Amino acid sequence: MKKVVRRIGLVAHDAMKADMIEWVLWNSEKLIGHKFYCTGTTGTLIKKALSEKHPDIEWDITLLKSGPLGGDQQIGSRIVEGEIDYLFFFTDPMTLQPHDTDVKALTRLAGVENIVFCCNRSTADHIITSPLFLDPTYERNRPDYTNYANRFKNKEIVSDVVQRVEKKRKGKK
Repeated sequence: MKKVVRRIGLVAHDAMKADMIEWVLWNSEKLIGHKFYCTGTTGTLIKKALSEKHPDIEWDITLLKSGPLGGDQQIGSRIVEGEIDYLFFFTDPMTLQPHDTDVKALTRLAGVENIVFCCNRSTADHIITSPLFLDPTYERNRPDYTNYANRFKNKEIVSDVVQRVEKKRKGKK
């Protein structure tokens, strides 16, 4: 059976970082060989933990900026570009986050792109133990947003606005 390489985003709020590290270490055997995109602090801690547990394994981890400093947007960009299949984002439900809008944006993008999104350990445990996680034939349904992207294709919006601007300019002279 062909080994599948999943592209996984790993993010954790400060109060959830230890839980994320423990989850990654607990599941490290299943995670060997996959590609990771991590926000800065979370990724640095995970990389250190994995290197200590598996010193002979070369982990494919891309470290991005810290979440509140743009790392959340970098993860979002990779989701939109189709570079992330799974997002494990352990959120802290008890603490108001200064970058809460970034968290909401990631949640929305995961839905838009139909990727697997886990916001807590219980969900992450279920996902990583699913037979689909390692099934090389499984591919997510990628939504087709062609109609949305082309919604202005046959409309004269630009020429209508240009005419309106010209009309207003002539009226002011």
